[in-house]
Amino acid sequence: MARHTANKQTGPSSSKPPAPSAQTRPRAPESRPGPTNEQIARRAYEVFLARGGTHGNSEQDWFQAERELRLGRQ
Repeated sequence: MARHTANKQTGPSSSKPPAPSAQTRPRAPESRPGPTNEQIARRAYEVFLARGGTHGNSEQDWFQAERELRLGRQ
């Protein structure tokens, strides 16, 4: 009597699909360097002067300057 054997799969044992080639892989967006501390400080000073030069809001001036420079407006 002939013996019946189960079919075995041949090939890689990993169930992950192959990684896409360099041609099909989506490109990462080019990252622009953020504004430097010097640029932010200069813009924060301009914000300070624009609001009358009153003290007490230096952090807000800094955050506003940083946000404006990151968004590309002044």
